Amino acid sequence: MRITRGGWAVMTVLSTLIVLYAAKYASFDPDTYFTQQRATYLAHQLPLGLHIFGAAVALLLGPWQFSTRLRRRSPRLHRAVGTTYLLGCLVGGIGALLLAPHAYGGAVSALGFACLGIAWLLTGATGLRMILRGRVEDHRRWMVRSFALTFAAVTLRLMLVAAQVAHLDFRTSYLAIAWLCWVPNLALAWWFTRSPGRVKVAPGGGDL
Repeated sequence: MRITRGGWAVMTVLSTLIVLYAAKYASFDPDTYFTQQRATYLAHQLPLGLHIFGAAVALLLGPWQFSTRLRRRSPRLHRAVGTTYLLGCLVGGIGALLLAPHAYGGAVSALGFACLGIAWLLTGATGLRMILRGRVEDHRRWMVRSFALTFAAVTLRLMLVAAQVAHLDFRTSYLAIAWLCWVPNLALAWWFTRSPGRVKVAPGGGDL
């Protein structure tokens, strides 16, 4: 899987912007919650906090795991960043699973977000298991898949904005986006990492 310097920059900027946008929820101010989920968030502030904090850490640190320069020049820092990223996924994933049953839209969106949470935890756990066994190439493949799911935080919000601009029904859009924000991400990541040796450095870019 190749990533150019420009692609890495776009990924990093989008991830950072979404973290900054979501930071408003960390105040636990009811006025920052979207209307349809306000009551749910007020009733489940602990899992909401876990999800916000964990996902923010993972989203901020994830792109830096693609930095070849970081990995080569400071492998210890690379490992520290990776460990913190995985802890963010763990905390954010637990929060996501606790929130999923209460998702706006009922069973369809609840199942979509629950599956995302499970897949997020499993890909991260598998990536960790691979590196502990010394299977570096497999570790890279699984971490690409993990970040594809972390990046669902970005695709979800971009899709919500697109649906709003297109004046689509919010509930119908939300039900679809609960799946579309992550299934295509994972499918693409799986395709590009489907066999060993496909996670490669591109000129001017980096790899996980």
